[in-house]
Amino acid sequence: MSFLKNETLVLTGVSSGIGRALALRLADEGVKLVLNARTESRLHDICAQCRELGVEAEYVAGDASDPAVMRQVVQKALELGDFFGFIHAAGVLRPGPNVWELDSGAFAEVMGASVTAAHSLMRQAVPFLRDRGEGLCVFFGSGAADRAQPGIGAYCAAKAAEEHLARQLAAEAPELLTIIWRPGIVETDMQVQARRSEGGAARELQSVFRPWKEKGMLLTPEESAAGLVDFLLGEPEAYQGKVADIREV
Repeated sequence: MSFLKNETLVLTGVSSGIGRALALRLADEGVKLVLNARTESRLHDICAQCRELGVEAEYVAGDASDPAVMRQVVQKALELGDFFGFIHAAGVLRPGPNVWELDSGAFAEVMGASVTAAHSLMRQAVPFLRDRGEGLCVFFGSGAADRAQPGIGAYCAAKAAEEHLARQLAAEAPELLTIIWRPGIVETDMQVQARRSEGGAARELQSVFRPWKEKGMLLTPEESAAGLVDFLLGEPEAYQGKVADIREV
């Protein structure tokens, strides 16, 4: 990953799953990192593992939808030097209830992790990247953005909005490489939550998620993270402002 080696990236959602695997893969490629998630103990551990791979790494614990947290994240990236962009991998599912059954707090959490956080990160990072004249902005999308799936209605809406925000950024700041990355169907905490979900739409949701596990269709977080790194090693410029799906690229 020659064009990213020794550059600094911000990575959200790193406490587990794809985000954690991606942090380690990027560190192994020589990318300096500023890591974000809500659980400080996990952040501390993954940051230490990244440093053991020989790169500079820092972290900021907190909710990615909080503008103050994203301000700290970007400030740390600037302090590390060579700030080149971000990968927004954070997300919250809250599976099971029909969309009208989901309480306002859970709805806000789902939208915050994908949409508000994406905007907060853009707002803090993009001015510096535009001053540099180049940069990488990767947003984790999902096939859920294209469908109405009972049991994860807020997540579907959040991913649709996040993907559109990415397209807006690509149109408004074309000097930055902005990509919507769909990481595939991956065995993460979200998958477990969906298989064990409760609520008015849980049975219908489980009928979708459980067969993926039973039929061995799920990628590991490490396989998904490797897919993104391999994609970035290729010709990602062809996907400016577009969806890049691990199953198709």
